[in-house]
Amino acid sequence: MAPSAWAQAGPDSDAILRALARPVPATTPFVEVRDSPMLKAPLRLSGEYRRPDADTLVREVRAPYAETTTIRGGEATIARAGKPERRFALSRAPELAALQTSFGALLSGDAGALRRHYILDAQGTRERWALRLAPRDPKLAARLREILLHGRGDELRCIETTPARGEAQRTLMAAAAEAATRAGDAADIAALCRGDGDA
Repeated sequence: MAPSAWAQAGPDSDAILRALARPVPATTPFVEVRDSPMLKAPLRLSGEYRRPDADTLVREVRAPYAETTTIRGGEATIARAGKPERRFALSRAPELAALQTSFGALLSGDAGALRRHYILDAQGTRERWALRLAPRDPKLAARLREILLHGRGDELRCIETTPARGEAQRTLMAAAAEAATRAGDAADIAALCRGDGDA
């Protein structure tokens, strides 16, 4: 679909994914916000996602601590300063497997890969859209309720991950990530994630 036609019509999942596709190598800054009743204030992690090749996803946390998670070949490796490196199969961590599948497919524009694992539902307009991913696998669905992507045009601004139990976790990307460093409370972060904030 041509950009002008997409702007006039509501977005479909294929059009969104085509717009988001980025060639490798690709990098994007992120700010991840974790909320919990046990925390006095939401925990903010900042860093960068890297996709050095089509089969590898790297999540590098730079603040408030340094940690690098590399997902490749069905295995995750976590390296953190001052601690032994950890390696484990993604089958033991379905959340990380879902991250690799969803984020890798997003950056490659692979709608087929996403549909094998999720039911897709697109809403909104070309300038402000949302794409809901509901897990097909019952085992994953028992731990992950949904992933909700928010964006503007060809920019993915936020990934809102809702577990089966507990609070939603928001990962802000690109311009929204930069704005998140200036945001105040959890309500400001939620507004930025959904495109209501100033970024």
